[in-house]
Amino acid sequence: MSTTTILVPADGQHAATTLAVHTAGRGPLALLLHGYPLDHRMWLDVLRSPLAEQRTLVAIDLRGHGSSPAPGDAAHTMERFAADAIAVLDALGGGRADVVGLSMGGYVALALAAQFPQRVRSLVLANTRAAADGDAAKAGRDAAIRTVLEQGRGAIAQAMLGKLLAKDADAVLAARVRTMIESTPVETIVADLRGLRDRRDHTALLPRLSMPTLAIAGEHDPITPPADLQAIANGVPSGRCVVVPAAAHLVPMEQPAAFAQHVGAFWARS
Repeated sequence: MSTTTILVPADGQHAATTLAVHTAGRGPLALLLHGYPLDHRMWLDVLRSPLAEQRTLVAIDLRGHGSSPAPGDAAHTMERFAADAIAVLDALGGGRADVVGLSMGGYVALALAAQFPQRVRSLVLANTRAAADGDAAKAGRDAAIRTVLEQGRGAIAQAMLGKLLAKDADAVLAARVRTMIESTPVETIVADLRGLRDRRDHTALLPRLSMPTLAIAGEHDPITPPADLQAIANGVPSGRCVVVPAAAHLVPMEQPAAFAQHVGAFWARS
């Protein structure tokens, strides 16, 4: 795996920043977009999987995550993250890419497909949904903001672990996830939560998506249950859904071999 940094120029609303990009494999580009409040490390098993024989896998640390510095944005919109992903794609030679997003990364992938459909060769949407937050979910985001501001990142990690991983998850895996959450800056967590709370509803976008689309669900995911992923597959003309057993919300970390198998077969068909 190689790591580089890519400059994202300033625009009318955001300061210039740099993004850390971690690359492995060969072949056409595939962008890997991580979930909240994680970073590229959630893709480490995927970067070492047989998928690297099919694609050049590009795991981005979204702004403020991992090795990408926080530029001071009050909110991280899914559209800003999508524009950042396009800046990475342009820096790596442009053209189209297969886009793989998990949870928040799935919201970013949908925003990318809405804004830049000509740049998306295929979509893999894992443990995510097309709908926007309802009132209860928005209240939950606000409560999480208060929690991290008053109690710190450890409290966020403690609250999330039982939902992110299946009940019998390996202790080392749980420690990996906790480490990622606790290393994410507070300002990034707050900006993420605001962006997640206020994101657009992309349900109406699904019938307009012309690229091949695979939805991946975790059998025991309490955050985005399999029905949410099946709804995505049902909404996209070329969509299909697979449910991975013995996994909750982080399928690529919990069941990396199954994840790679499903994505590899999907890419081969596409």
